[in-house]
Amino acid sequence: MSRRGGGRRSETRRDQDSSTPSPSFQRGGGGGGRGRGGRGGSTPAPSPTPVRAPTSAAPGYLSATAGPSAKPTPQAAYTAAAASSSSSVGELSQETAKKLTLGGTITTGGLVPVSSKAIVPPRRPDYGKIGKKCVIRANHFVVEVSDRDLFHYDVAITPEITSKKVNRDVISQLVRSYRESHLGNRMPAYDGRKSLYTAGALPFEAKEFVVKLAERGDPASSSSSVKKERQFKVAIKYASKVDMYHLKEFLSGRQADAPQETIQILDIVLRASPSEKYITVGRSFFSPDLGPKGDLGDGIEYWRGYYQSLRPAQMGLSFNIDVSARSFYEPILVTEFVAKYFNFRDLSRPLSDQERVKVKKALRGIKVQITYSDYTKSYKVTGISNLPVNKTMFTLDDKKTKVSVYQYFQERYNIGLKYTSLPPLQAGTDAKPIYLPMELCQIAGGQRYTKKLNERQVTALLRATCQRPSARENNIKQMVRQNDYSRNALVRDEFGIQVNEELTLVDARVLPPPMLKYHDTGRQARVDPRFGQWNMIDKKMVNGGRIDFWTCLNFSTRVHRELPFEFCWQLMDMCNNKGMEFNPEPIIPIRSADSRQIEKALHDVHKQCTAELANQKGKQLQLLIIILPDVTGSYGKIKRVCETELGIVSQCCQPQQAKKLSKQYMENVALKINVKAGGRNTVLNDAFHRRIPLLTDVPTIVFGADVTHPQAGEDAGPSIAAVVASMDWPEVTKYRGLVSAQAHREEIIEDLYKKYQDPKKGLVHGGMIRELLIAFKRSTGQKPFRIIFYRDGVSEGQFSQVLLHEMQAIRQACGSLEEGYGPRVTFVVVQKRHHTRFFPADHSRRDQTDKSGNILPGTVVDTAICHPTEFDFYLNSHAGIQGTSRPTHYHVLFDENNFSSDGLQTLTNNLCYTYARCTRSVSIVPPAYYAHLAAFRARYYIEGETSDAGSSGGTAEFRPLPVIKENVKDVMFYC
Repeated sequence: MSRRGGGRRSETRRDQDSSTPSPSFQRGGGGGGRGRGGRGGSTPAPSPTPVRAPTSAAPGYLSATAGPSAKPTPQAAYTAAAASSSSSVGELSQETAKKLTLGGTITTGGLVPVSSKAIVPPRRPDYGKIGKKCVIRANHFVVEVSDRDLFHYDVAITPEITSKKVNRDVISQLVRSYRESHLGNRMPAYDGRKSLYTAGALPFEAKEFVVKLAERGDPASSSSSVKKERQFKVAIKYASKVDMYHLKEFLSGRQADAPQETIQILDIVLRASPSEKYITVGRSFFSPDLGPKGDLGDGIEYWRGYYQSLRPAQMGLSFNIDVSARSFYEPILVTEFVAKYFNFRDLSRPLSDQERVKVKKALRGIKVQITYSDYTKSYKVTGISNLPVNKTMFTLDDKKTKVSVYQYFQERYNIGLKYTSLPPLQAGTDAKPIYLPMELCQIAGGQRYTKKLNERQVTALLRATCQRPSARENNIKQMVRQNDYSRNALVRDEFGIQVNEELTLVDARVLPPPMLKYHDTGRQARVDPRFGQWNMIDKKMVNGGRIDFWTCLNFSTRVHRELPFEFCWQLMDMCNNKGMEFNPEPIIPIRSADSRQIEKALHDVHKQCTAELANQKGKQLQLLIIILPDVTGSYGKIKRVCETELGIVSQCCQPQQAKKLSKQYMENVALKINVKAGGRNTVLNDAFHRRIPLLTDVPTIVFGADVTHPQAGEDAGPSIAAVVASMDWPEVTKYRGLVSAQAHREEIIEDLYKKYQDPKKGLVHGGMIRELLIAFKRSTGQKPFRIIFYRDGVSEGQFSQVLLHEMQAIRQACGSLEEGYGPRVTFVVVQKRHHTRFFPADHSRRDQTDKSGNILPGTVVDTAICHPTEFDFYLNSHAGIQGTSRPTHYHVLFDENNFSSDGLQTLTNNLCYTYARCTRSVSIVPPAYYAHLAAFRARYYIEGETSDAGSSGGTAEFRPLPVIKENVKDVMFYC
């Protein structure tokens, strides 16, 4: 269940009664003839019929009073075309589902669907042509497969085992024992669970085998050479036959949906050998054999490894391989780990109750090995005792004698425990606990550390893994050579798979940067960015904001007492020089406050400012400059109090930066302050002059959306959804943001649209899309006729579900505003969490790289490694700073606006130059970036409010987000 509230007004203020229009909807509008905008410069692909919109609406939103002239306008024609396809709310869900599945009527290009459940995103309309052509390398490797029939068999192992490693050991032993006698000399590939695959049929339909698996570590024996055998029954049963025909048809573009089972089988074959040799984490493998380990501190280390994935592409089957690193527990004594992790210097003293709870939480779930015997035995820690080892009692096997853990190890093993005040570890169950002294247990090697790394550890990991492009490319090549896929017997001989060992050469283009417009009063009113960056020298903000009422609050004790005054004066001077109107006098005197009483200090400032402005109706404190405390950890509290309790727009500054009085730092802060004051730093020159196709021809709103989830290891907190939308058509640089809490790790945004029955008002509509459409109308005086929706944070497996639910929510939100209102939508997924990397074809040529050695900003790829038929592309829109740049992958899931490849690629790249916080192009399209920032800001609001009790089972309950004040939402507060 969604817990709304963050960034949202109360139900009575926010939601519009279905029978009562908002006053702002009485202006502007459409009406007029039919028709629709085409796509310039390319032949349109067949377009799906617009999804039908619901009818229950606010009549004023589509009012035809467009101004003094009643002549039809392009906007009016556009609206009429969209509105002509409207129908009732009741038809919406069925119609949307029908359109978004192959079972519907919009399959294009004559493709024959294999499955009625597969989603059909639009086909690639064409290939891009704009930009300077070049050739780059991608960490994708061509895979060739022999035409062999593949067979799938179900596997059942009794007794059932949860460990994939043990399962693999069982099947490996089965193959060794029965390959020649019963398996027709076949060498199968096994997924570690319930599926087995062969290239060619096994000589039976179903058969049961008995497998004896030898294992070391018999507690009854004093010799580690003596083996204990475990017996398993393995039932293998024929499931299906899979041929390569559908894969060939899909790769050639003659089949609509991907044969996922075939690709999965080939992927399992390629993963079989690494899965036996290395530690598996998702699609990645890690091992000390793959590179030197490194220390992260606190008993944590990192291992090097690599990621691999097989996927269909235009060039055929593409094998994506990238180097990687992950954090693991150090294989050290538990006492040593506790001392490192908690910085305990004296383990001889008893733990406090609070310390014991923290130690229990840190150790729970870790596998440990005992060190006090000749054999190796592992236990999984379930907790720790409430008492130290010399006071923790248990009953011996005679069921009479009670002894302490300390006494037991003294008498049984002649071991005198050193740390008698430490509690023992507990394994087993509460009913039958097994107590293990910490000092006699070692953390088993190869266990991934899944909790959140601290700032120092993140820095150390990034420093260790940050590689220049040439070094990363060489490491990837080394991984491929080391794994030697094409000489592996299972891969090459049994399944006939060949993996090319050279990185793929890919045709690419470098898009030209857009011209940016600044204010005409500056010496430089326009700028042509070079290599993805520029500066503010001789430029003034295109729309400078105005700050009349401000003050400053300093929480740092390490800066000179006069520093806040000098810092604010220089910052104010910078803001004025760059085009803002900044009152030189603070509304109340600049002051310092105790960092231990942050909330009180903020409330006091708000109270005094309110008193000062009591005689000026509607006036309030516009900006509070805050010099943060010297110790980190208070930023979230400051933002929560300012933005959700007091309605204060704030600008926080680090004390170590503030005391430098750096002009560059002042300039960067001025950019943030301007957008928080409602200003704009720069705009696209072509947008200003309305020369951008499918953006400036008719009122267009650009959305960005993202969902962030609780940190790794936290299983109770809410996920946070954020949606931002442009408010300043045609320039599209000013974004309003809304946030909402929803169920733990729920990816679909639940609060895009909602409706409920009010006892007095009847049916009431709400949701983030509706609220942002209303805000757009109020801001521009026009309603949007086109929606471009950039959706971040969606994996390929979620495409169908997210698109179906969120497109329906968009349609319902639009239809709730006016009967027949259905702006055309383009829905684009933005993916940053992938493993594709690009490298210059020749690292020595300076015309192929930027200063960091990366490919040039603006490099776009829509060939070779991209989807065989669908509309996707990779865009490296930013200049590298350090390490290897990660391009962003854009995948179009729905397109009623008929974008050409050039149109969408150029628009996306150009928008990356409008990010408000810096004078650089950014790596991800700004609306998606802003949604990400807004979601993380909301995470600060609830920090510390979730329970530390761990898993509660079922759906986690959480508090709703505190409501962001209206005056804060009116500006880009999240910047």
